[in-house]
Amino acid sequence: MNHQNKGRKFGRKKGQRRAFFKGLATNLITHGRIETTEARAKEIRSLLERLVTLGKKQNLASLRLMIARVGKKPAEKVFYDIAPKYKDRKGGYLRIIKTSDVRRRDAAKKAVIEFI
Repeated sequence: MNHQNKGRKFGRKKGQRRAFFKGLATNLITHGRIETTEARAKEIRSLLERLVTLGKKQNLASLRLMIARVGKKPAEKVFYDIAPKYKDRKGGYLRIIKTSDVRRRDAAKKAVIEFI
């Protein structure tokens, strides 16, 4: 049975996977959009949507939680710049656009993930 086993492993152990997601999230926050594989985009979408929802609360506890998850500079950017834009929005802060490209070495489908 596969109960309560959501998420992809990406061939990494737990700590490596967390660092990997943290790096992807940081890059997306700083650049606004990134091109990556479809699977990676779908995984970091849930992480970032939770961060934006935390940032919408605009309190110190949520800022500290975000700093613990992605670091100080990206957390401050989400808290002060990105989250206030989505104050009236219930969810769906990110858009995944599937491209026709495939990665040459393993034919992984590529996608662009960006803030709406």
